[in-house]
Amino acid sequence: MLHHRQMWGTLASLGIAIGMASGVQAAEPVAASNSTNQFRSIEQPLGLKVGVTLGGLTLIGLELWWFLFSKAKSQQAESIQGIQELNITVDGGYEPASVVVKSGQLVRLNFLRRDPNSCLEKVLLPDFNIVRELPLNQVTAIEFTPDKPGRYLFTCGMNMFRGVVEVQR
Repeated sequence: MLHHRQMWGTLASLGIAIGMASGVQAAEPVAASNSTNQFRSIEQPLGLKVGVTLGGLTLIGLELWWFLFSKAKSQQAESIQGIQELNITVDGGYEPASVVVKSGQLVRLNFLRRDPNSCLEKVLLPDFNIVRELPLNQVTAIEFTPDKPGRYLFTCGMNMFRGVVEVQR
């Protein structure tokens, strides 16, 4: 998640730098003798036009990738002595955010919360009627047995961060 924050910070800084580097107003009011309040355009350098266009296209591409093509990688839970177990790190979200388990077997998800964000103080698995506090820098084990295949959501206390438990046969 830290990489995403760095990426967005870099993009924001680049946008601010381009805006400040241009140092030219997009339009200036016509002299006071003309009372129509018309604006006259100021010719911009071609390099600036190309830079702004490429920056906009890059941002559009990043948004498309983020919302349409960046899927969370699923991780299969390890089965040890009949218990499917997986460690999940809570740091700006859930990692991994997608967990694959088999139905009919006990599942133990070990949540280790590293993020002091108050939103991440709890984890909810509404389909299994589970709500647990996640103390900072401590492992909290949550156990349940999924009976039927499907996708079961788990969220933070404010429903801002989400993960999914995918139950297969």
